[in-house]
Amino acid sequence: MGRRHDTISFLSDYGSEDEFVGVVHSVLRSIAPHAAIVDVTHGIAAHDVRAGGLALARSAQYLCPGVVLAVVDPGVGTDRRAVAIEVGNGESVLVGPDNGLLAPAVAMVGGADRAVSLTDPAWHLPTPGSTFDGRDVFAPVAAHLATGVDLTELGDQIQPAGLFPGVLPVAVTEVDGLHAEVLWVDRFGNIQLNVGPEELDGLGPGDRFGIRLANRLVPAQRVSAYDDVPAGGLGVLVDSGGLVSVVAARTSAAAHLGLAAGAAVILTVDADADRSATSVHLGDRPVSHTPGET
Repeated sequence: MGRRHDTISFLSDYGSEDEFVGVVHSVLRSIAPHAAIVDVTHGIAAHDVRAGGLALARSAQYLCPGVVLAVVDPGVGTDRRAVAIEVGNGESVLVGPDNGLLAPAVAMVGGADRAVSLTDPAWHLPTPGSTFDGRDVFAPVAAHLATGVDLTELGDQIQPAGLFPGVLPVAVTEVDGLHAEVLWVDRFGNIQLNVGPEELDGLGPGDRFGIRLANRLVPAQRVSAYDDVPAGGLGVLVDSGGLVSVVAARTSAAAHLGLAAGAAVILTVDADADRSATSVHLGDRPVSHTPGET
């Protein structure tokens, strides 16, 4: 027998309109009635494996030890593998598709100890089709793991190094500044970049920056709280995930700048952008840009 787990943390792109989340909950409860189920989120955009992987990585170090069930699975029904990955010397096991969804969280907690491909149908539900592995494969496996079934009973052991990697962009410093990408826009409109505080410090001294977006150069001030951002302006701060975010005070920086996940930006230390900026209105609050740029 393996280790018994009291918590199953569940993330998916299932949303709340259909019965999918409730059905998975019921499958989990039918096999592991002792386990508490934590819904991390079911608001991942449909099929967005990268967004699901980032959300799982942001959450990983705060989740209770136990089983993590993650399903963002556009390849359901194909030959992509279904896997379970043990981490933390058996403290937790991640269950889901081997499509890069689990990889960022596995890396965040120190890497995989053991992994299996879920090839033994004895641990799955009988199914009339192959389009709902969240219900028929991943949920029953997660629940059986919570009851103490050992990982190796669930299928063929595989090398952790052979798991599908998560592909995350890396910020690159070039002559015109730090080329970054928007990883995430939260519900408040804060724009998380793939930039750490040390990379921001590496741009140069001072607390005033330029944010270049296509043909605009927008000034921003380094702050430590949302309400420290000057009225009508933008700020850059280190967010709760330890990454740099572009923010505004009590409004959406993303709406002002027209940015979404995947957008490219360039960060610079640019005093000229700050001194010569004029104010324009985007949405309901002013944001600045340099004269002559649109």
